[in-house]
Amino acid sequence: MSGTGVSGTAIDTAADADRSRTDRLPSAWSLGLARGALEVKQFFRLREQVVFTFAFPIVFLFLFASIFADTMENTGSTASQHYVASMIASGIMATSFQSLGISIAVERDEKALRRLRGTPMPPAAYFLGKIWLVLVTGVLETALLLLFGTTVYDLDLPSTADKWLTFGWIFVLGLTACALLGIAVSSVPRSAKSANSVVVLPFLVLQFISGVYILVDTLPHWMLGIGALFPLKWMVQGLRGVFLPETAAVLEPAGSWEFGHIALVLGAWCVGGLLLCLLTFRWKNRGEN
Repeated sequence: MSGTGVSGTAIDTAADADRSRTDRLPSAWSLGLARGALEVKQFFRLREQVVFTFAFPIVFLFLFASIFADTMENTGSTASQHYVASMIASGIMATSFQSLGISIAVERDEKALRRLRGTPMPPAAYFLGKIWLVLVTGVLETALLLLFGTTVYDLDLPSTADKWLTFGWIFVLGLTACALLGIAVSSVPRSAKSANSVVVLPFLVLQFISGVYILVDTLPHWMLGIGALFPLKWMVQGLRGVFLPETAAVLEPAGSWEFGHIALVLGAWCVGGLLLCLLTFRWKNRGEN
């Protein structure tokens, strides 16, 4: 009886020790934070990628704003200032949709995702790491464009808390929606070689039909209608409403900034993007065992 009691006590002690070790395992949130730090370090180690990511929208902003620098009648703003606001939205989508769509496809093709899936790391930690990367690069991209716009093109920063709050929720909703779409579209390319073509081409088209490169008052209505189906058009419109005077709203199709409509569309894309991720994301390429 005493031996059984000792054995039972030993088993209980071992079980308690196992439970204690389990309790001490890091959470998905802390692992995601660590994964995010790793993603950021890896990103900044690739100097060519860093330069391209941050310089590309600034170069395009300089080109378009220099070509179309005239003052726009009855708007209280210049075409250059319109381009600054538009390129900020484009930069947000570039650091989320384009970046994730390509990088995840490459990691899948190189079987990095497959190896990660075989580790004890919760899948949520991987995606949290990507979100941290997108957040850091998105904030830096936006800050650089704002600095360039205010310095070179006299863009006025918001002067009220309401405008800054509007900027904040457009940034968060837009970044989230585009990041989720980037994760979803990463499952489309069949290989790393085709990832750039599959992701960059639709993003480039969207920039033209969403009012980034071509001012909205010169775009055909059918193009604007197609662009209105996607989040970029609404991000561009919302950020113009933040940084441009109220009189500039006359150029918008509805004659106003439509902030309520923008919030609904971006919120819907966040939900829709999450559903697309859940339905389409794969850890392995198609055809792999």
